[in-house]
Amino acid sequence: MSRKKVSTTIYITPEQADRLKLLHDRTKVPIAVFIREGIDMVLKHYEHVLPGQMSLEGQPRGEGSGEGRLAGIAQTSPPPPPVAKR
Repeated sequence: MSRKKVSTTIYITPEQADRLKLLHDRTKVPIAVFIREGIDMVLKHYEHVLPGQMSLEGQPRGEGSGEGRLAGIAQTSPPPPPVAKR
């Protein structure tokens, strides 16, 4: 990824840190790559909540009646973990 990146701080559990380190050791893929892939997966999973282009029907993509749109977020399952490519 050659685009400019924004620095941020996240807090993860010790178990997540251990597993990411193990994944890095086995694949030699930087941990930051796995974190960015995970963020991309979450954004794709919840893109129905984000503003988007207009659809052919005239409503913004991902928006229905508008009622309770955010209420269902906590009830949806999280995306699967990223799979490292070799």
